[in-house]
Amino acid sequence: MDVAIYDKTDKGRDEIATRRHRLAPRLRTLLVMVDGRRSDGALLAGLAPLGLGADDLATLLAQDYIRLARRDAVAVPLAPASPPEAAAPAPAAVAAAGSAAGFASDSAPGPALDSPPAATATAVTPARARQFQALCQFFNGTIKRNIGLRGLALQLKVEHAANVDELRALRQPFLDAVHKAKGGEVAQRLRAELDELLDNGPPDEPA
Repeated sequence: MDVAIYDKTDKGRDEIATRRHRLAPRLRTLLVMVDGRRSDGALLAGLAPLGLGADDLATLLAQDYIRLARRDAVAVPLAPASPPEAAAPAPAAVAAAGSAAGFASDSAPGPALDSPPAATATAVTPARARQFQALCQFFNGTIKRNIGLRGLALQLKVEHAANVDELRALRQPFLDAVHKAKGGEVAQRLRAELDELLDNGPPDEPA
């Protein structure tokens, strides 16, 4: 089975930074999430709550906002063959095994019978996706306006962030850069806006 991994083109990065091409908001959300690391299946599974699907990914590809970075082949495991029936153990062997099991149970605890299920990845909720989009828009707009070319490295980190927590890690470097470029008053104002988005996310969309 093949999985496709997409990355932004220069046009896609330009759209994230400037909105020059006026991409529809729902497609912009998908474009922001394309990072050159996650497969198309993983990407769309996380955005399914927003109603984004393979057709939207194809639209971004057709309009040159994204490109195919690579295609990986994933092997599908075959069902194991049924093992041959084992010969019935001799009575003496059964008795010896029973004695050994009894001794083991007296000397050490056995393994837990009901192991807890493995942890599963947290689904991306619509509210979480909107918060991620709002944070990307905030960073891209304010970095360009207040830091300029000196903020290019920071802007690249924003583009490669995959979730809200990775954007949260950019809070202090961003505020330090703004303080250096524009002074404490501007940094303080932007800190309040950023912390509001980090703590509460964007306002809920009207029903």
